[in-house]
Amino acid sequence: MVALSKPPIEQFFVKPSKPNTNNPLIIPSIPLIDLSKPESKHQLVKACQDFGFFKVVNHGVPKKFINKLESEAVKFFSCPLSTKEKAGPPDPFGYGNKRIGRNGDVGWVEYLLLNAKLESDYQRYLSVFEENPEIFQGVVNDYVTAVKKMACEILELLADEMKLQPRNVFSKLLMDEESDSVFRVNHYPPCPEFQENEKNGRKLVGFGEHTDPQIISVLRSNNTSGLEISLRDGSWMSVPADSESFFINVGDSLQVMTNGRFKSVKHRVVANSRKSRVSMIYFGGPPLSEKIAPLTSLMQGEEDSLYKEFTWFEYKKSAFNSRLSDNRLGLFEKIAAS
Repeated sequence: MVALSKPPIEQFFVKPSKPNTNNPLIIPSIPLIDLSKPESKHQLVKACQDFGFFKVVNHGVPKKFINKLESEAVKFFSCPLSTKEKAGPPDPFGYGNKRIGRNGDVGWVEYLLLNAKLESDYQRYLSVFEENPEIFQGVVNDYVTAVKKMACEILELLADEMKLQPRNVFSKLLMDEESDSVFRVNHYPPCPEFQENEKNGRKLVGFGEHTDPQIISVLRSNNTSGLEISLRDGSWMSVPADSESFFINVGDSLQVMTNGRFKSVKHRVVANSRKSRVSMIYFGGPPLSEKIAPLTSLMQGEEDSLYKEFTWFEYKKSAFNSRLSDNRLGLFEKIAAS
């Protein structure tokens, strides 16, 4: 892999975090859910309530799609920087390097952000591939189609367990032809000059702490660890790498639609001084005009809505005008009467 350019390394240090105050003998584990089992529906709901994050197996995504995409991603990120930059800068789609968004966030990462719609024109990015550029588009489309199908199945299993009608109340937003979903491939290169700091317990920001604004996120990475999730006591838990499984995040929009029953988990990525990490994430979002609010069919008795109604366009605009670590939903929470 081609190394990233080298600005002052200090700007990528992770700020010291709150120590884990949990009982050291009780180490929480990431929920593991077998989608082929009948009990998966109950387990999915519990994981969304307790963690907002879980791992799935027997997911139905063909291994050949996964392997082909990772191979194409490695090929792209191995190109010289001058070649990759032909696919950038991101606006918002395209190639980006270290700068995340437009509000000053940085990370030890380079990425390719793409529109998840199958008919999207990738010509600007495909020019990087001098030979058979259409292969890249075909590989991305195969992978995104399979992962989107799995995401919709998960959302429908959640609806089933919560007795929601119709059962596609969540998944229809991803299936809508106007769905505003995106696909991102991240590369976190090794950072050899950080090795001494790593020995002293310091961490290098790959992608800063944040929640995902969409409905659901589906993540898969190679076998290099780096992903961490924030626990309820404010401490951070490392997620063991598993290239055979998928990790699912509850997004802010799903938290709102369930009136806070499901939790959008704050997460981050720390880079590795020795190993390269490649991850690929499908962010399932609703149409821009979709109104996001707690589902009336979920509200019990005199339960009050915790959130103001907003369109996905309004929330997306607000989120992308904020810093990664900001509490994005805070602006849309209803303030309880005193």
